Amino acid sequence: MLPLAQIAKGTGHEVGGSDRSYDQGRTPEKFAWLAENGFDLFPQDGSGIASADQILIASAAVEDTVPEVAKARELGCARMSRAELLSALFNEAGYSIAIGGTSGKSTVTGMIAWILSEAQHDPTVMNGAVMKNFADADNPFASARVGNPRIFVSEVDESDGSIALYKPTIGVLLNVSLDHKSIEELRSLFGNYLSEAGCGVVNFDNEEARALAPQAGQAISFAINEQSADLTVEPSSIEQSAFGIRAAVIDNRSKEAFALTLPMPGMHNLSNALAAIAAVSAAGIDVQQAVAALGSFNGLGRRFDVVGTTPAGTTVIDDFGHNPEKCAATLRTLKATPGRVIAFFQPHGYGPLRQMGGELAETFARELDSGDVTIMCDPVYYGGTVDRSEGTERIIKLIADQGGNAQHVAERAACGDRIVEIAKPGDRIVIMGARDDTLSSFARRVFERVAEQMA
Repeated sequence: MLPLAQIAKGTGHEVGGSDRSYDQGRTPEKFAWLAENGFDLFPQDGSGIASADQILIASAAVEDTVPEVAKARELGCARMSRAELLSALFNEAGYSIAIGGTSGKSTVTGMIAWILSEAQHDPTVMNGAVMKNFADADNPFASARVGNPRIFVSEVDESDGSIALYKPTIGVLLNVSLDHKSIEELRSLFGNYLSEAGCGVVNFDNEEARALAPQAGQAISFAINEQSADLTVEPSSIEQSAFGIRAAVIDNRSKEAFALTLPMPGMHNLSNALAAIAAVSAAGIDVQQAVAALGSFNGLGRRFDVVGTTPAGTTVIDDFGHNPEKCAATLRTLKATPGRVIAFFQPHGYGPLRQMGGELAETFARELDSGDVTIMCDPVYYGGTVDRSEGTERIIKLIADQGGNAQHVAERAACGDRIVEIAKPGDRIVIMGARDDTLSSFARRVFERVAEQMA
């Protein structure tokens, strides 16, 4: 909602809002920044809705019992979902690039935004994470970039089906895997998405995505392993380190090769880079120019975001991993270099935990060794009517049943105590989870405490 509010205000609208986090006193620095930058803040008691001329924008997670919703209905205010407003702005643009898929959307959106910005195209960008290249003291919450409204780049969400609202000039499909919906539902949504795009950009390494490619009228493919793709890499050229990856990007259309140095680790980020290069290539940007721009891409907040490394060599990482594919990508990146992994995971809700708990357990059991440790607290819960009968304990048991080393510690603060207690020199401690901005401050505090103890 924050980046959408930034874009709406940046295009001339008066914007105000409420948030349960604001009422509960969480992330006060974010709300202070909003107030300082002209956003009207209200408690979530309906007081922000005072006129029938207002339009209520609410995310799909907002229930009808929230006072703003009831007050807007009483006054006869128009109501739009987050996706309806975003898709309206997106579809009005003269040139639009949408990034869809189960995992990697925010990173690829940031990469495309940076390449276009470096090429002096001044895009407007809607992202789900802070883009470090665009963040500064004046805008530390740069999950949006307000530029030319005629060039619009946005990640698009399949979890609530709203991806069907977008009509992109270029539609990127990164992958199709279990998250909020069944595979059958995802195939339908992503297939229709590609058919609506002027040009589809499809990951041929992902079997499900590749199978949908024929539904795009025109398509550009990218892949690491599928060497017949339009854009790929020379396998022997791949060099991984703890904080970056290098490879020779091959454009099979022109038979040219370009040396990519990406300051982000992991094979999944190499795939993300190919996706971004393929997308801007479809928009007419030279591949060589795109590869060069990614050399200065600083990444995104909470996407394998290194908080710090102690003098004893223990590293703490803040990461958005919350579904099986995202968690697997992060854990594989960590396991590509030596050292024990302590993986803390905060489930982002009771509903998602029921939907993909089995796959999450399989991921942690498969990707981590017996010497590694998984620690999970109870799911995020800020109120509402969700069924809380099934929690983290089931996932811990499933991990243990598959030979993994997992512990359930109900309270997050106690998880921090446990991590500090067991941390050793050379460990990589990763803090994982979504829908909770306070995880970043938790990660910083864990780092400070580990560094203090080891000193």
